Amino acid sequence: MEELHNIRIVPLGGFGEIGRNMMVIEIFDEIIVIDAGVLFPSSDMPGVDFVISDISYLIQNQDRVKAILLTHGHEDHIGALPYVLSELNVPVYSSRLTNGLINVKLREHGLLQQCVLNIVEPNVPFMIGKIEIEFFRVCHSIPDSMGIAIQT
Repeated sequence: MEELHNIRIVPLGGFGEIGRNMMVIEIFDEIIVIDAGVLFPSSDMPGVDFVISDISYLIQNQDRVKAILLTHGHEDHIGALPYVLSELNVPVYSSRLTNGLINVKLREHGLLQQCVLNIVEPNVPFMIGKIEIEFFRVCHSIPDSMGIAIQT
């Protein structure tokens, strides 16, 4: 019989709103982050360019954060990445198009040289720490979008 492990799924943003997509998955005492997006302000937020999720939990547990996985290249999924990576030095996994988009963004912020970016292929499982990950193609309004299967 396989050993059971607790799984914690914590949305840091994007739950019940359009934008700020960021989900934390904890398993085997390891943390992976899915997406790092921004929320564009509403008209009642004058002077605000964008809103990002509170990542203080990730900073407090940065020794357990193993990676950031990106589903696609829309700003509400990748826009906060430079701000997150300036606090957490973890590898990023994404499709080829999303990788190209975040390359430009990280270069603009002077972070490209210090980041580890990985291009994933769909339907090819790989390990991040003790967690098995597999990206798969999905249909969305931007090409090269992926869903993510996490073996638990």
